[in-house]
Amino acid sequence: MSRRCKPCTGVAVAVALFFSLASGAAARTDGAAAKPKPRVHRAPIYWGAYMEGPSTYGGSYRNAPWDENTWRAFERTAGKRVSIVHWGVPPPWEASFNRQLAQHRRILQAGALEVLDVASGTVSLHNIAAGNYDGFITDWARQARAFGHPLFLRWDWEMNGTWFPWATGAGVSAADYVAAWRHMHDLFVQAGATNVSWVWCPNVLFNGSPSYDTLYPGDAYVDWTCLDGYNKGGQYSTTFVNLFAASYRALLKLAPTKPIMIGETASVEDSGKKAAWISAALKALPAKFPRIKAFLWFNWQITEGGTTWQWQIESSPAAAAAFHDGIASRYFAAAGVVRLPRQMAAIAPPP
Repeated sequence: MSRRCKPCTGVAVAVALFFSLASGAAARTDGAAAKPKPRVHRAPIYWGAYMEGPSTYGGSYRNAPWDENTWRAFERTAGKRVSIVHWGVPPPWEASFNRQLAQHRRILQAGALEVLDVASGTVSLHNIAAGNYDGFITDWARQARAFGHPLFLRWDWEMNGTWFPWATGAGVSAADYVAAWRHMHDLFVQAGATNVSWVWCPNVLFNGSPSYDTLYPGDAYVDWTCLDGYNKGGQYSTTFVNLFAASYRALLKLAPTKPIMIGETASVEDSGKKAAWISAALKALPAKFPRIKAFLWFNWQITEGGTTWQWQIESSPAAAAAFHDGIASRYFAAAGVVRLPRQMAAIAPPP
């Protein structure tokens, strides 16, 4: 130290000592007054997948729930039992509810819930609303009631798109869509099928898509709202948060009292970014989307229009590991951990 600074040393030490003692006293005072922060309790959510067989695991496999080998293969990769099995059946005028009764029971015996896709196909929604299919629909609803166990019914999903015949982009009017939904719902109510929870599931908003409120049947006709959305990579690459945020806010505004489900989501590898995308998505659910109470992955390597989309979590070891690690959180409830709803009850979010 230079000679010029030596006379300053005593003053500097005294000042430092003063502030040190003062800050220590303040810390003791604050510490005595401060209370430990309460732990934030996040209630668990349901989770599951659409588990496709042949394209994902090989030609000897079939889709779940028909093939338990596909179901177990997915769960081995995920490292956890699904609490929701996502699958689909033909409409009531093509097949009865009881035609797949063995599969309904298999899901129940596994301690899981089901999200059941049922679509009108090319049948006119106007004719459904007019009552032309009432007999088939009523019989189906009565059989569902006789089954008695709660299930999710996802009817005519992604109705705001252009790719399904029941969608507004395919020329269907919003009024006919809403009228058909309400008419079917009324028939289920008349049949006493209170164990069926109705899931209204548009695609995430996109340029040119209609407003959700024009297609929403109303709070009395919907139990859960829902969103489908995918990260297609390349020029369409987006994060999970960016993919769902605007649509999530729109649902909260449209139906603020309804729990929300992610009905379908997945990501392509996108130059090796899939693992990071999955990790970020599973962390974002409790942090950014607290009203989402069910999360379903679309586990299918699917080819459409000459393009193969590797949506499955097994598309790479890194993606599989990321999903395994993220879904391990207790936030994602496994089958057998959450109690199934009582018979004939609507499905509420896990307690």
